[in-house]
Amino acid sequence: MGNQTVLNGFFLSGLSDLPALQLPLFLFFLLIYLLTLIWNLLIIVLIVTDSHLHVPMYFFLGNLASIDLCSSSVTIPRLLFDLHTKVRKMTITACITQVFFFMLFASSEVSLLAVMSYDRYTAICQPLHYTQIMSWKVCVQLSSIAGCLSLTTALVHTLCALKLTFCGSDIIKSFFCDLPQLLQISCSDIYINYLLVLLLGGFVGGGSLVLTSLSYIYIFQTVLKMQIKGTRSKVFSTCSSHLTVVFIFYGSIMFNYFQPSSKHFPGDKVVSVFYTAIVPLLNPLIYSLRNQDLRKAFRDFVKKIFSNAI
Repeated sequence: MGNQTVLNGFFLSGLSDLPALQLPLFLFFLLIYLLTLIWNLLIIVLIVTDSHLHVPMYFFLGNLASIDLCSSSVTIPRLLFDLHTKVRKMTITACITQVFFFMLFASSEVSLLAVMSYDRYTAICQPLHYTQIMSWKVCVQLSSIAGCLSLTTALVHTLCALKLTFCGSDIIKSFFCDLPQLLQISCSDIYINYLLVLLLGGFVGGGSLVLTSLSYIYIFQTVLKMQIKGTRSKVFSTCSSHLTVVFIFYGSIMFNYFQPSSKHFPGDKVVSVFYTAIVPLLNPLIYSLRNQDLRKAFRDFVKKIFSNAI
C-alpha cells in the first residue's frame, strides 16, 4: 500500500455515458422524484387530516410514506445533479454520509414492514383483543424500536466505513454510494465490515423477514378457517397491498446484495434504480389504489379543497 496514492474522492459511474441519454434520464428521474414527493406527501396529509384514518394501520402507513419520502431524497437529487452537471464526483465524506442515510432508511423500511405485518396478524387473528394489544402507546413503541434498530445498524456500518482507506480504483460502479461498492474498492482489511454486514443484516433484515413470514403464515391459517367467502376476500384484499410491497422490496434488495461479489450483471443498475427510485413511488400507489378508506379520504379531501375555493 506504500506505493499507492490514498484517494480523497470518488467518481460515480452513473447510469449511462451516452451524451444523448443525459437529458431524457434527467427528465425521467425528475418526474419520478416529483411524483414520489406528491404521492407520499398526499398519503401523509390524508392520514393526518382524516380522523377515520387515525388507526394503527394508517399510522404505520404514514410512517412508511415518510420513510419512502426520505429514502428517495437520499439518492435521486444527487443523481439529478450528476446528470445535469456531468461531474459525478463525490468526496469520501459525502459518499459515506450518503451510505449512512441510505442504510438508515432501508433498514427502517425493512423493520417497519415487519411491524405492519404484526399489526395485520393482530387485527385478523386476534380481532377481539386488537384495540388492547395495538394501543397508541404500543404503536409508538414499535415504531421507536424499529427506528432505534435502524439507526444503530446505520451508525455501526458508517463508523466502520470511516476507518477504511481507499487507494485503488476511484470509480464506484453505481449512481450512488452504497456500502458493497465501497468495500470492493477499499484497500483496507474489510473482514470486520463484511462480518457486520452478515450479522446486522441477518439480525435486522433476516429477523424482519422471519417476523413477516410467521405473521402471514398465521394469517393464512386463520383465513382458511373462515366460513364466509366474502370475509376471506376482504381479508386477502387488506393484506395483498402489504404483501405486494414486501415482495417487491425484498426481491429487489436480495437480487442486488445476495449475489457473488465478483459478478456484475448488466441488470444491476436497473435493480438499483428500481428499489431506490421506483419502489418509493410504487408503495403509495399500491396502498391507495387498493384501499377504499384512502380513496374515500382523497375524494373528501378534494371536495373540501374545492368547497373552500368556491
